[in-house]
Amino acid sequence: MRKLTVILFLVAFVMTGSQAFADADDTKWVAQCVKDNKKEGAKEEVVYKYCECMNSKMDNNETKSITQWEKSHPAEMKECEAKAGWK
Repeated sequence: MRKLTVILFLVAFVMTGSQAFADADDTKWVAQCVKDNKKEGAKEEVVYKYCECMNSKMDNNETKSITQWEKSHPAEMKECEAKAGWK
């Protein structure tokens, strides 16, 4: 059930007009971030919003994963946690 929810969120992510500039690479990074954070205690919707926010803050040429990048960008991490409603 959880995998289905994540997949539905990813499909919605790709199909939304506000994400017209997102490419397959962004989708891959967000999906990996969701997977990396699934045991952190937040609802899947919150994790997805957080990962989407972090991905949008990263440069398009970044080679690190979101999980790796967040460790060296605590200000962005806190901002995205607040935006996603992570408590």
